[in-house]
Amino acid sequence: MNATNGMRLATLALAAIVTLFGTSAGARAETSFAGKTIIWTVPNSPGGGSGRIAQFLAPFLTKHLPGHPAISISYQPGGGSIRGANQFASHAKSDGLHLLITTGSTQLPFLLGDPRVKYDYKDWRIIMVMPTGGVVYTTPKLGIHGPSDIAKLANKRLIYANQGATSLDLIPLLAFRLLGLKVEHVFGYRARADGRLAFERGDVNIDYQTTPAFLKGVRPMVESGTAVPLFSWGVLGKDGKLERDPTFPDLPNFDEVYETLRGKPPSGPEYDTYMSIFTTEFLAQKMVFVPKDTPDEIVETYEAALKAITEDPDYKAKVANVLGDYQLTIGKEAEALFHRGTTIRNADRKSITRILADYGVNLSK
Repeated sequence: MNATNGMRLATLALAAIVTLFGTSAGARAETSFAGKTIIWTVPNSPGGGSGRIAQFLAPFLTKHLPGHPAISISYQPGGGSIRGANQFASHAKSDGLHLLITTGSTQLPFLLGDPRVKYDYKDWRIIMVMPTGGVVYTTPKLGIHGPSDIAKLANKRLIYANQGATSLDLIPLLAFRLLGLKVEHVFGYRARADGRLAFERGDVNIDYQTTPAFLKGVRPMVESGTAVPLFSWGVLGKDGKLERDPTFPDLPNFDEVYETLRGKPPSGPEYDTYMSIFTTEFLAQKMVFVPKDTPDEIVETYEAALKAITEDPDYKAKVANVLGDYQLTIGKEAEALFHRGTTIRNADRKSITRILADYGVNLSK
């Protein structure tokens, strides 16, 4: 082979490499949402945590997605988020123009085999995960002025607006039970936002909201003196132990409240089940999906936009006050949290089935 032929073959080889590796990048570069509208399904009421996340992130997605598409948020409450998730599963297209945000009230019915569930998480593709927290609060009408008064609730008749035994309201159901509080659960509310409205009307006297909904809807009540925060669920530290939520550093976490009321650190099979469900659901509390057949280049475009959002100075300046001090997660870390949030131990499923039987809920039907 002479030098000329060698250089020609090298040039052809280089061109082949550029073509091979440039195709994907070129496809991503060509992805544009110009002139299009993205439908973002929120299977809850507008005032809930999922709605708050969608409302906050939508303008940033418009800003950072190529073509700057409009984003229309479609609220589909009902069944503790089951109705909207079912509708997304049956109607959403894999064209990048359909998003779904789920919550623990979408995950738990799926994990516990709720017969109303017609969706399967394996049919969706994760693009973002945002952990969150939550705060339990009550009314000063019960003689409560702060977390230090929580022992006064021990003999009070408490009423809670519950979305359903297999929704994320399983967490407060288990928590109140462990704390020994006498709580009457009124089942059938459509969403957590409806629980807050019931509290405002005086229909119930204890409630909890996820962090975004608490910051928006409950904090004004706290400031006006019509609601009293009691404790946050807490967050897991690097050592796996429960710590105070950084968004609410002045509030005790669940373990601290348990020790106050019970006189000892929490332990036992029911506590183990509670913690297993809590860590599963709150580490991956809010997840955003597209249908599983959505092309790679569209998913990668979303991921690039979300990464740009996390670096946006305007986002950084506002996010903690709106959504709390939590990390928006994408890529492989999101996939790991997605797997954790949609997996349940058989022992926990059996334990929950036994506990819910005490509330007239039969999961074996």
